Amino acid sequence: MKKVAILMGSDSDLPIVEKGIAVLRDYGIPFEVHVYSAHRTPLEAAEFVKGAKACGFGVMIAAAGMAAHLAGAVAANTTLPVIGIPISCKNTGGVDALWSTVQMPSGIPVATVAIDGAANAAHLAAEILALSDDTLAAKLEAKRSEAALVVLEKNRAVEEKYNV
Repeated sequence: MKKVAILMGSDSDLPIVEKGIAVLRDYGIPFEVHVYSAHRTPLEAAEFVKGAKACGFGVMIAAAGMAAHLAGAVAANTTLPVIGIPISCKNTGGVDALWSTVQMPSGIPVATVAIDGAANAAHLAAEILALSDDTLAAKLEAKRSEAALVVLEKNRAVEEKYNV
């Protein structure tokens, strides 16, 4: 199975990113986590990203707040799928990071999840990898079925209480 690279602009992003790490672990997807800044360590970030495919990575996740150029910098240096996680901040709530992550020039796409949406970034990475991994695809189907059963059980409880 291909690995997922998770890059953060700062270790202060880790509490958000850990939600995605938990999802990848749950699916049994191998991953690596690194702190690279698009602004403070641009050469090291580019070097890692340029070698990612050869090192067995299949998807890149990039989390950053404020100016949030990391996902774009990653996408500029690879043809692997890149998923951006805009990280919230106290000044703007993360809207600045959302715009920085989602507004990419044509030909350099970044799939962008919600502000602080690390879990969905990991689910999307799993879906991308499942395109060429039937075992992972079956795990995704099972998770979806489990989630549907939970909702249906809640529906039954509400119906019993209110639909007499």
